[in-house]
Amino acid sequence: MTTGPADTATDARDTFPKLLAMRARTGPDRPAYREKEYGIWQTYRWADVAAEVHRFAAGLADLGFRRGDRLIVVGDNRPRLYWSMCAAQSLGGVPVPVYQDSVTDELAYVVEHAGARFALGENQEQVDKLLEIQKRVPTLQVVMYEDPRGLRHYEGLLSIEEVQARGARRLEVAPDLVTAEVAKGRGSDDAIMLYTSGTTGRPKGAVLSYDNLIWAAEAGAAFDGLKEGDELLSYLPMAWVGDHIFSYAQGYVVGLVVNCPESASTVMTDLREIGPTYYFAPPRVLENLITQVMIRMEDAGAIKRQLFQSFMALARRVGPALLDGRPVSLVDRLLYAIGNLLIYGPLKNTLGMTRVRVAYTAGEAVGPEIFNFYRALGVNMKQLYGQTEASVFVTIHPNGEVFPDTVGKPVSKVELRIAESGEVLYRSPGVFKEYFKNPQATNDTKTADGWVHTGDAGYLDERGHLRIIDRARDVGKLNDGTLFAPKFIENKLKFFPHINEAVAFGDGRDFVTVFVNIDMTAVGDWAERRNLAYASYQELAARPEVYDLVQGEIERVNRDLAADPRMAGAQIRRFLILHKALDADDGELTRTNKVRRGFIGERYKPLVDALYGTAKSAHIKVDVTFEDGRKGAIEGDVEIRDLAPHPGSGAAAPLRKAS
Repeated sequence: MTTGPADTATDARDTFPKLLAMRARTGPDRPAYREKEYGIWQTYRWADVAAEVHRFAAGLADLGFRRGDRLIVVGDNRPRLYWSMCAAQSLGGVPVPVYQDSVTDELAYVVEHAGARFALGENQEQVDKLLEIQKRVPTLQVVMYEDPRGLRHYEGLLSIEEVQARGARRLEVAPDLVTAEVAKGRGSDDAIMLYTSGTTGRPKGAVLSYDNLIWAAEAGAAFDGLKEGDELLSYLPMAWVGDHIFSYAQGYVVGLVVNCPESASTVMTDLREIGPTYYFAPPRVLENLITQVMIRMEDAGAIKRQLFQSFMALARRVGPALLDGRPVSLVDRLLYAIGNLLIYGPLKNTLGMTRVRVAYTAGEAVGPEIFNFYRALGVNMKQLYGQTEASVFVTIHPNGEVFPDTVGKPVSKVELRIAESGEVLYRSPGVFKEYFKNPQATNDTKTADGWVHTGDAGYLDERGHLRIIDRARDVGKLNDGTLFAPKFIENKLKFFPHINEAVAFGDGRDFVTVFVNIDMTAVGDWAERRNLAYASYQELAARPEVYDLVQGEIERVNRDLAADPRMAGAQIRRFLILHKALDADDGELTRTNKVRRGFIGERYKPLVDALYGTAKSAHIKVDVTFEDGRKGAIEGDVEIRDLAPHPGSGAAAPLRKAS
């Protein structure tokens, strides 16, 4: 029996449209996606997904979408937005997801740089940005939308339903249109273009192939035994490579059930309802969850607080050992079982982690205190080290070898090398093809023989685990030769629920100083319980009582640093609490909430200079972008406080003005 194009398309598994056809054929009634609408979970089977994608692809073709075209996709995690990416790929196109909180100028840069003729926005907010961009980027021809609310009187738009209706009519006269295009796809084809976070300049469009992504999805799944039917909640930005691998690539390759929350505000409720078996969260999300837990415990009665603290102390000592299968005494096992009944089990249920079999954190370095908190509860939390340019996976913690000071061992077929400068390099089947329209950046990042420069400083320890020190460009030394690793210090600070963000300075200086952003929720709750009045973030941050609170937490970090001979001289000697929260809209953070350290140093140079002077306060005025897009400025006087070093090697040098 000979096979035609349709059979070839469904039997091969080297592209996502072909994988979708296989899933729809072998398990048409198995759940593939769920979406919560108006409080009710709607389930879509693989057969439903295939039909939706097929009609949408035909509709795109009817609108003139051709092989090599790029489709901008912007919005929250929605099944139809994921399906639109597969529809574009079915025709040989390349989807380009963009961060949904991008301001118009950021989105316009991506649209123009990608040369996109088609764009799909989730709702009115995204459509308004796309229509504004259309006025200055004439290459953008077709704007589509998913949610019709607020768009009744708009002209020149197409809903997903209208595009699919066009597709259904086109398929009546050309039933093999999409199938024939899917059959032409090859694993080496461009599958996705993801724009990097741009911590040092304009984002770069990293082009990944199907071979890159399918290898990564399979390697990650094999490493931790993911299986068909595993559940995950897709709540992280679709434009981020982690979500693309977990929610999209592994969804098709493994057969995961991808659950889309109703909204950003309902994620915790939706997480508890779904009870995922597979979970991912960047450090900032994990920090925020701990903050919520600590706030609730502060509001609890004295007996409950004491019970929590006692059992958590036990959990930190025993929980990780139980997860790793190491010996634990019978008494500790019994006490931990009681703690699980009273504390750990209910807490995991509140966090939506009761059924989690494997959980990852990545995106940036995570503090060991944060990491150990979840493992102490019995959550199989692991660190994953990866990049967009690697299709995510470089290293993962193997079961039984989870250490908070490492990021694990290389995934299958990943090679690691440490350059003489200390920079980590890797080579794998997941290495990206290129930076779009940027051969110079491609050559600077990827060598001719496939090794990728990560920009991270690290080393392989005696256990074969990779240890990341910091971004290579950020690691420095104080004037006395003490190692200065700002991220290491910042992560220790961010473990405390009252500190949301920190930026450390010290390279080439005599001592370390930090900017602190307070956590408005945690500190606001703390202030209200003490009847401290405030009307804004700026007022709360400036209160002396808040400074006392933060100073106490910084001093605890200094005690930890003093105990480490390598870091004792890097204790924090002066600090201030910024008068505003660092914000991606103001260019201070990337869209993945990474600190743009160089930009902050320049933007707040008067404050940095004051920290290394003798002043006890400094005045600062900065331009800001408000939530409604208006521009303005925030100014005020910021207090600067000195800290005495905790006794330790290299920590007792007198505080003096840096030269």
